[in-house]
Formats: sequence, C-alpha cells, structure tokens
Amino acid sequence: MAPSRSGAQRTAARAVAPIDHPVDATVTVPGSKSLTNRALVCAALAGGSSTIENALVADDSVAMRSALVTLGAGLAVDDTARRVEVTGTGGRLRPGPLALDLRLSGTTSRFLLPVVAAFGEGRYRVDGGAPLRARPMGPVLDGVAALGATVEAEGDAGHLPVTVDTPGALRGGEVAVAGDTSSQFLSGLLLAAPGTREGVRLRVTTPLVSRPFVDLTVDVMEAFGVRVTAEASGPGERPVFVVAPQAYRAAVHRVEPDASAASYLLAAAALVGGRVTVEGLGSGTRQGDARFADLLASMGARVARTADATTVVGVGAPLRSPGEVDMVDMPDMAQTLAAVAVFADAPTRVTGVELIRGHESDRIAAVVTELRRAGIRADEHRDGFTVHPGVPRPARIETYDDHRMAMSFALLGLRARGIEIADPDCVGKTFPGFWDVLEELRRSPSPRP
Repeated sequence: MAPSRSGAQRTAARAVAPIDHPVDATVTVPGSKSLTNRALVCAALAGGSSTIENALVADDSVAMRSALVTLGAGLAVDDTARRVEVTGTGGRLRPGPLALDLRLSGTTSRFLLPVVAAFGEGRYRVDGGAPLRARPMGPVLDGVAALGATVEAEGDAGHLPVTVDTPGALRGGEVAVAGDTSSQFLSGLLLAAPGTREGVRLRVTTPLVSRPFVDLTVDVMEAFGVRVTAEASGPGERPVFVVAPQAYRAAVHRVEPDASAASYLLAAAALVGGRVTVEGLGSGTRQGDARFADLLASMGARVARTADATTVVGVGAPLRSPGEVDMVDMPDMAQTLAAVAVFADAPTRVTGVELIRGHESDRIAAVVTELRRAGIRADEHRDGFTVHPGVPRPARIETYDDHRMAMSFALLGLRARGIEIADPDCVGKTFPGFWDVLEELRRSPSPRP
C-alpha cells in the first residue's frame, strides 16, 4: 500500500534535464483518479462482489480505500495488477462513532461526507492533513445538512474537521448546491442520493464548472446499476439532477487511463518534437481533460486518435499561441497549458478557472509566482492568468505540496536548462511513476525519418 503524504517530509529537489532530441514512445499512464474513486464508492455501496480493473494506485485512491474499509467494505487489493476486489456493504455502512482520516484527498472527502450521511448511522468524524483542512467544503456540508444530517464544525466554518451525525435512512428531497466552486460537491451528493428514502432532486444554483466530471459520476453510477435523470434545461438555465431511491449493484468495471496524467506526456511531444502515444485513452473517452490534446493541435502539434489510443506528434516548428482559452471544463489542465505557453509565439490568456484557487494550492497564484521565479512574465487575473513567451532561466520551482505544479513545471525543464522541482515526490498523489515515465521519453530513440 502506498504511504500517505499527510504530514510527509519534503523530499530533495529533482533536476530536470532537457531532452535534446525528438522522442518516439508509447507510454502507459495510471488509471483515472476520478474514475477510480467513483467506482470504489459505488462498489462499496453495492451488494455482493465487484471488480475494479486498472485502478489507480496512488495517495488519493489509497485514502479512499482505507476509508471504505473503515466503513465496512471488504477490499482485496492487487496493486501490481491494479485490480481491486470489493465486497460491498449492501448500502449499510458500519455505524458510528467512527473517525475517517482522508489524508490529502479532496475527492474522498467531498464524496464520503454525503455518503456517510445517507448510508451510515451515528457519528462520523471526518478530517485530513493541513492542506485538506484548507480546502473549501461548504457546499457539500450544506448539502449534507439539507438532506437531514447534523454537521458539527470543529474549526473554520465550511472546512474540515467536522462531525456528521446522521439518524440513518434520510428522507431526501430537493437540495440546492453551488456549482461554481467544485463539481465534486455535486458528484458527492449524487453518489449519496440513492440511499435516501424519497430520492433527491439536486438543483444547481450557480454556473456549473467542470461539467465533464459530473458526467463521469453519472456514467459510473449507471455502470453500478443506478440511474440519474438530468432534467432538460434551456439555454442559460442551470441543470437539475434527479435520483430516485435505488440500490447499487455489483459490477466489473474497468478504469480508463487518466487523461490529466496523460496531458504532461502528450505536451512533452509538442515541446521537444517526435511522437508520444498514450495507450488506452481512445476516441470514446468521456474525460474532459482528454480535450487538452485538441489545444495542442491548435498550437501546431498533430493529434491522432483511435478507439484505444491518443497520439501527439510535435512538428518541430515554434508553437502557436491559442490566444484566450476558457478552461472552465478542464481546469486541471490550466497549469499544463501555462508551461507549454511559455514556448508559444505570443501571449496566452487562461480564463474560467477561478475555482483552482481552492485546490491543493492556489493554482493561479502559484503558476504566476513560479513562472516569474523562472524569469517568465506572467500576469495574475481573478479567474486565470496570462503567460508571455520567453526563455526560462535556471530556477528551483516550489510545488506547494501540489502534484500538478510538479508535473506541469517539469515540462519547462525539457526545453530549458537549470530547472529543478522542489519536493518531487508530491506527484505520488495521483502519478507515483511520473518521473520514471519521463525518463522513458528521454531514453526513447528519435523517430525514423
């Protein structure tokens, strides 16, 4: 089992040497964190035995697995084969009092807070490491209270640690949820909704960010036998999701490769030239972050998709700026684009990502600060940033215990000398083997003419 980084010691900085030749590589990336954690929840709530194949083995999924075992699910894990056999609880979680340490995992906390309210009984204390305590939880805690459970905050309002006290068999009904802070709040309430007596009607009260992640939640729930209805809405109207009382059913579920993890390797091809193919991430994926490859295409790379793979070919010419890009539906890709945009032919403006200020770090401020540290002009805006092209100078990049800061800024080092990544092991949150895969690219032969 992978160790937790909650309270972990920082590791020594890692130098990233440039890749001075075009690459030619087919790579495998871990299973999707988003899909793995959704599938683990559904399997734990189902009756009988489920199998999750190509499951992510990383800090965030280990946090989810540990919590579900505490809540009564049986897990037989083969990390080498990336397979998890889950013996479900049949919708009856172990009653409290129980304490859940969710480490640094935002998805785990935002999913399990409503799930224990709907499928549990008694008191559940939910906490995590200091970075998780800093992340906003208000909308999901409000939703838990609206379902009929009691939420007792121990610290700052809208943040962990909290205790959820639930009588069990909540009635349900209409719940209003904000959609402009994180789609995970809505996803957590969706996952919990089948456990209520009368079902739930979830009304989104603000513009919904990261809608593709909500669609992934619905897809996984349906794979485990639960139907979600999205009421028709006209232009400019906000969605309403309806979930009737239902039982999750056991299933065999295969997790796709993580499109977010793939973005760094596909971007590497665009930056240094040559070809990178990510196996298993095909044209039928519903992951919103898979569209990052289209952004690379708009910047001059060639992109090809088959039913079971995505390929990016860097053509060696200077990259074109995509201009202004609204990344509201793939906010986790903002940092990756920031690194690539350094090598474009004109400034790039990223908008629509104010929500990433509340992720593992304030990702807007962190991007701007670290680009400036490397001598790159960058401007901070309320909902994003502007990156001006330039030549990075040697710098040690701070990562703020944020895996995406480490992986995206490593891309600078593929083109510029002297880039070091502080605390490189923070990538273990979602992609423990990232540095090894990056070395695979470095060792790959140049493509044949």
